[in-house]
Amino acid sequence: MAKTERPHSISILFIGNSFTARNNVPGLLAGMASARGLSVEHELISVGGASLRNHWNAGWAAKKIETGGYDYVVLQEQSTLPVKNAKRMAENVRLFDESIKRARAKTVLYMTWARRHTPEAQQAITDAYNAIGEELDAIVVPVGTAWQSFLAAHDKPVLHDRDQSHPTLAGSYLAACVFLATLLKQNPIGIESGPEGLDKRDMAVLQEAAWKAARGRQR
Repeated sequence: MAKTERPHSISILFIGNSFTARNNVPGLLAGMASARGLSVEHELISVGGASLRNHWNAGWAAKKIETGGYDYVVLQEQSTLPVKNAKRMAENVRLFDESIKRARAKTVLYMTWARRHTPEAQQAITDAYNAIGEELDAIVVPVGTAWQSFLAAHDKPVLHDRDQSHPTLAGSYLAACVFLATLLKQNPIGIESGPEGLDKRDMAVLQEAAWKAARGRQR
């Protein structure tokens, strides 16, 4: 009887705040990856409202990078810092990137979205992530631009929570779909299993938006 091979396991460390932790974006990604035959092991270091500098100064994230044996380390900056101080954000990312490269992992940048009442801020967020990503040869996961395109074309499902900042379940699912398409190079379209509380029709339109955003970045 032929031995069944286990799928290759991909190990990812996420470092960020509630934009990553809310609705468990790493877990959503792992679930969709499993539907495509990939095994994703993930850990999350999250502190509410934290910037990457907060994480760096605390020391725990850097220690995990050094000892964890990860394939990828995902960095999510505090949501408004790219708008307020892109230079500071870049400095924060460089600190982590040096440590990540020493650990022979790959730096991944989680581009976030603008708050609902300031959609014009997305350009500054996008520019900040793309600039430091290009400088360091990091992978930029364009969640923010996927949100921007989706919001321009759709009223539903709602992506922003009531505070106009954090993601709803639909917003987090869209983020996870963009990670699947950009980081793992897997098409999310057609994945039927999903989180409880998200309509399958909504899942389908979010999957399409994520794939379009990822393909647009590859051109």
